[in-house]
Amino acid sequence: MNSLLVTAHPYIVQYGYCALFAVLFAESFGLPLPGETFLVAASFLAVQGQLNIWLVGLTAWAAAVLGDNVGYAIGRFGGRRLVARYGARIGISAERLKKTKRFSAHYGPEVVIIARFFPVLRQLNGIVAGSTGMDWKRFVSYNALGGLLWVGAWSSGVYYFGHQIEVWLLRVHKAGLWLASALALTLLVVAAYRAISKRLHSRR
Repeated sequence: MNSLLVTAHPYIVQYGYCALFAVLFAESFGLPLPGETFLVAASFLAVQGQLNIWLVGLTAWAAAVLGDNVGYAIGRFGGRRLVARYGARIGISAERLKKTKRFSAHYGPEVVIIARFFPVLRQLNGIVAGSTGMDWKRFVSYNALGGLLWVGAWSSGVYYFGHQIEVWLLRVHKAGLWLASALALTLLVVAAYRAISKRLHSRR
């Protein structure tokens, strides 16, 4: 786990699903928080049996969808004025918003799905959709699908490979024990052979 994951881990351990929901919800309407890292950390805890992977997935999906809808409302009713006034305080510059809008205009509504997989786009997804006047029902459907794919990919991926990692670590540990035993036995045989050879040589 990288340093961000190590940082997220204690919060997930202490506050569980609430911490996961709060961070993903806030990130989804524009705050620069490590939502993906918290999702990975929660999935790792599910691998260890401390959380339920289905509740992790449901919590993350609900937080992502609801947060994006808050972002949509901000973009729809506040838009550029709010970003110009308060955006810089939370890391959303006018230039960053402008680039995201261009990206959204080029790729169409499907970008709502794609955006979930990229940090900056994930933060600005709802705000851009709202400020560009995308139909809300259309946004909700694409957003729900994007959130489902993103949460499903990370949670199931970490959960599945987490089990595999534990299996492989166990195998490596056992292999290490066998290797250490074989090495110790080899050294013992070599030492005995040298000792016997030395005695036979001294008798001559």
